[in-house]
Amino acid sequence: MEVWDDLPGQDKAITALRRAVAEGNPAHAWLFTGPPGSGRSNAARAFAAALQCQLPDPAQRGCGQCKACVTVLAGTHPDVALIATEKVNYQIEDVRELITKAQDRPSTAPWRVIIVEDADRMTERTTNVLLKSIEEPPPHTIWILCAPSPADVLVTIRSRCRSVSLAVPTRQAVAELLVRRDGLTAEQADFAARVSQSHIGIARRLARDEEARRRRDRTVRMPLRIRSVSDAVMAAAELVELSTAEATASSTERAETEAAALRTALGMDADSPIPAQQRSQFKALEENAKRRARRSTHDALDRSLIDLTTFFRDVLLLQLRSGTELVNEYLSDNLHAYANASRPEATVAKIDAIAEARVRIGANVAPLLAIEAMMVTLRPTK
Repeated sequence: MEVWDDLPGQDKAITALRRAVAEGNPAHAWLFTGPPGSGRSNAARAFAAALQCQLPDPAQRGCGQCKACVTVLAGTHPDVALIATEKVNYQIEDVRELITKAQDRPSTAPWRVIIVEDADRMTERTTNVLLKSIEEPPPHTIWILCAPSPADVLVTIRSRCRSVSLAVPTRQAVAELLVRRDGLTAEQADFAARVSQSHIGIARRLARDEEARRRRDRTVRMPLRIRSVSDAVMAAAELVELSTAEATASSTERAETEAAALRTALGMDADSPIPAQQRSQFKALEENAKRRARRSTHDALDRSLIDLTTFFRDVLLLQLRSGTELVNEYLSDNLHAYANASRPEATVAKIDAIAEARVRIGANVAPLLAIEAMMVTLRPTK
């Protein structure tokens, strides 16, 4: 099994990356772009594994079997760093740490590889701190930045990176991967690939987590229950609750674990008061936990709104008689009834309202207010 096997539908990108590995002198900075679910991070890890592969023939590297390949893919290779922020944006201090790490020579492999997920979460000031290291990288250091599109990265960075564009894999390719890699049945894999719109990570979670499927189903069915303003307000509260409950629980649990670990490291009992000289460390943990919670909540809400959009996307396709496959095929009867009761213009307006809610939440509008305003516009119209 090669490192490239978990990149369904990316033959063009794989060919380019194989060539770069075989030539033995890869560019010092790369920009991997593609829509959510295309596998940007997986492609970056696969490329890093191939660069560090221990096979003597460069054309065969990326075997997936040697110690270097296995440890890179497992995230334990000492010369490959995978960086992902759990905050809303990368902080300047985070990037400075990366630059310091980039100065180190590789300890066991030919290259020191630094993979930066969600590079689009860097502000302009933060990106400018990184620019110097991208322009004049240390020998044997390779940067791999991942972002949804080239436009999401400052042109000063983009112009200094070699670009690799990833496509959304087909539903069939994602389903085959889930069957082969995760042992799902063909029916489970096909359903997950369809409703996730070929988003590999979400497809896997939906296929394996019954609660995740239940939450998504409740979200997608919401338009069927909205008839009045009061219905819209209640649906908004339910959507926010569905989207944030899991994120909040996960963030709280992690914060408690980190606080307990810090107490242990400082030799403190679980119930002992925090000495004044140690309060700054616990305060920093609290601030990080709050930032993580904000990002987790934002991401969960955004995903729920994408799921909600698929309902109206299917309705519009039925109204236009396009013959295109439905995302929510299992709701076919409900979708046909809803489509027959409204016009395409009204459906487009509802899709626009959901998009506007996503923008407002991204601009730090209170989520419940943004969702309530959106839900009111989702009431049936003739």
